[in-house]
Amino acid sequence: MKKVAFYTLGCKLNFSETSTISRQFEEKGFLKVDFQENPDIFIINTCSVTENADKKCKKIVKEAKKISPNSYVAIIGCYAQLKPKEISDIKGVDAVLGAAEKFRLIELLGDFAKEQDAKVLSSEITEAKSFNNAYSINDRTRTFLKVQDGCNYGCAFCTIPLARGKSRSNTIESVLESAREIAGTDVKEVVLTGVNIGDFGIVEGKRNERFADLVFALDNVEGIDRFRISSIEPNLLTNEIITFASHSKRFVPHFHVPLQSGSNTILRRMGRRYLRELYEDRVSKIKTLMAQACIGVDVIVGFPGETDELFLETYNFLNELDISYLHVFTYSERANTRATEMDGIVPMKKRNERSKMLRILSEKKRRKFYEENLGKTYTVLFEEDVEDGKMHGFTENYIRVAAKYDPMLINETKQVTLDYINDSGNVEVLEPEFIYEKH
Repeated sequence: MKKVAFYTLGCKLNFSETSTISRQFEEKGFLKVDFQENPDIFIINTCSVTENADKKCKKIVKEAKKISPNSYVAIIGCYAQLKPKEISDIKGVDAVLGAAEKFRLIELLGDFAKEQDAKVLSSEITEAKSFNNAYSINDRTRTFLKVQDGCNYGCAFCTIPLARGKSRSNTIESVLESAREIAGTDVKEVVLTGVNIGDFGIVEGKRNERFADLVFALDNVEGIDRFRISSIEPNLLTNEIITFASHSKRFVPHFHVPLQSGSNTILRRMGRRYLRELYEDRVSKIKTLMAQACIGVDVIVGFPGETDELFLETYNFLNELDISYLHVFTYSERANTRATEMDGIVPMKKRNERSKMLRILSEKKRRKFYEENLGKTYTVLFEEDVEDGKMHGFTENYIRVAAKYDPMLINETKQVTLDYINDSGNVEVLEPEFIYEKH
């Protein structure tokens, strides 16, 4: 029985796919082990959103060969699709599989016998036409359920369409079948993932269904306490979806909505499909219907052409918005994207300074959001996440809560009152008695 270990870089979508591929190996008789347990095979699922992600891949390969020098190392994921030859030249890599090949690892690599040269199995991205169902299980407290893949948008900074292909989706019925399977495993929370999940419904190039209808259908799946939407474009987050979430049985009041820039000038240069006025309208609609809702924001700093004045437009726009936290990305040049041909390159030092400013703003926003919710009662899903005798979990509106460790609380949803913000910036729960809920 060969031992196989998996390592995932990048997004929730990658985690869902790694988990599914690992189950394929187990079904074929392989023994899944941790990274440090001297595996015979390493499968590394890569990301390539930033240049730093590429460097991480090389580091993981190096560590794998330290742990198990004679192991077989296969690389899959976005970086593998974008730069297969570059990866095949990394010392220690035995195989590179692209987007159309990664779910056929066992079929294509057979007995995983090492050869003199790395094997490259990577088709053109136009061959990645089929949708491969995937969800994570037994890896974390919550499950990541893939409902959509690829993207038809052409943002000037993004390589994802080159790495994952055109937008394509599962069917509503198939997603419901997966959700019912997950419900039978004692999972309490499911996070819907994809590259552009609001574009759900395209099968073989034709739109057959809508994301809103998927949300309506999932709300009736018994056995799962919460559904969370991982990230959705502002132009695809409709009033219909927001209104439904405000009275949903299972969809939580948490929205992660990419902005990328608060300057209309930069949004146009980026090729985004909305302007800041629409984004402001989405935030207003959410907060009008769900005052307690958490709103997370993706933002890129240092995009070509972003002057000091245009950056301040973004900063001031975000400062005035009723949002809860930021995910800040420092722009990095990616090959084969339109942005690399643009003028107005921002020096890296200035990019880093702007990133720091927005990360400080994010902490202020998060603390204000937490303070507004103190004294209120929410349901927390506690995780196996223990630090200094305290366990942690998240409320439905994504407030990280700390409580005295109790093994009985792991993977349980409990009602608690939010007492105060501790030195770590998390909300502390003092009440020793929890209100036990049975679902």
